[in-house]
Amino acid sequence: MNSIEAIAAALIVVNVALVARRSIWNYPFAIAAVAIYAVVFARARLYSDMLLQGFFLVVNLYGWVNWARIRAAAGDVLVETLTPQTRALWAAGVIVAAAGWGTVMHRYTDASYPWWDAGIAGASIAAQVLQARRRLESWWLWIAVDVASVPLYAAKGLWFTTALYLVLLAISVAGLIDWRRARAVRMVMA
Repeated sequence: MNSIEAIAAALIVVNVALVARRSIWNYPFAIAAVAIYAVVFARARLYSDMLLQGFFLVVNLYGWVNWARIRAAAGDVLVETLTPQTRALWAAGVIVAAAGWGTVMHRYTDASYPWWDAGIAGASIAAQVLQARRRLESWWLWIAVDVASVPLYAAKGLWFTTALYLVLLAISVAGLIDWRRARAVRMVMA
């Protein structure tokens, strides 16, 4: 498992580094990584994370199309933001989804850390969708996911994945800074 986990982790690092740069080439790396991570999480009995990989596959395909369309129209991958009301709705949705999913995992499976895992899964879903839609707020969610994931994966002995999420935390902070800068430059030029 360690070698397959290491390969998936390496693919994710490349993927997220490319996302931070708003490169459309992040998507092939993401698709390969989520396919491998589905196996890793199934073996670790982190079922929420395992199922999340299938969702990520679909959203990465959607994101690839969306980013390609906007890049073709605007010449770049443009960064947008949510309204305060929309942010509140997304936050409420994450909380409700995580509580519901955690309850299902607790009652009906032998999942390890069902609510913690579900919280990470819920926030990851929101972050991935927002990222596919090129929303700046996706980075805040990824930062929260990274911070929450490190101790969970360490508790499960998934050391490559633990290290991965430490690296992803640094890349997510850099991505937030870069996307904020890109958004600010665009607003000044508009």
